[in-house]
Amino acid sequence: MAHSHSDTEATRRDFLYIATGAVGAVTAGAAVWPLINQMNPDASARALASTEVDVSNLGVGQQLTVMWRGKPVFIRHRSEAEIEQARETTLSDLIDPASRNNNLAADAPADDANRTLERDPANPTGEWLVVMGVCTHLGCVPLGNGAGDFNGWYCPCHGSHYDSAGRIRKGPAPENLHIPQTAFIDENTIKIG
Repeated sequence: MAHSHSDTEATRRDFLYIATGAVGAVTAGAAVWPLINQMNPDASARALASTEVDVSNLGVGQQLTVMWRGKPVFIRHRSEAEIEQARETTLSDLIDPASRNNNLAADAPADDANRTLERDPANPTGEWLVVMGVCTHLGCVPLGNGAGDFNGWYCPCHGSHYDSAGRIRKGPAPENLHIPQTAFIDENTIKIG
């Protein structure tokens, strides 16, 4: 099978166009990459990606508010009454059935055990709750310390009520208070982030 001279020229020309375009795309990417990379946070900002909080002086029934990534985080040392009330709530009573816990799978249910932080996972007590202090409706900061109809948090801006596990129970908020990545790094220190 013989090729004509014009078919061979067309094939070479197509190859040259494709090769030139590929080289141009790689060159443009190499030129633009430093501009994009400079928008990433520097080392000092990345260091703020996590924070450690001493909770040794936080008594039962007390709450501590800390700032993390420019947002409030509520750390609550829950009382037996708060734990009992949260554990009695059935999942069918919840507006948002998802745990919203960044320490668990996205489809984990919002039962009380999936919302708490444990010092010793082998011996769960449900005493510690760490939630983002941002209402999931419009980003307000809810009032705490047993506020609202469910003894948790209450957002007076639009009337969202959260229970003692930070789960939305009443009002316009569509989701439970979110739980950041957290862990006890020793007996008295919680790492957020």
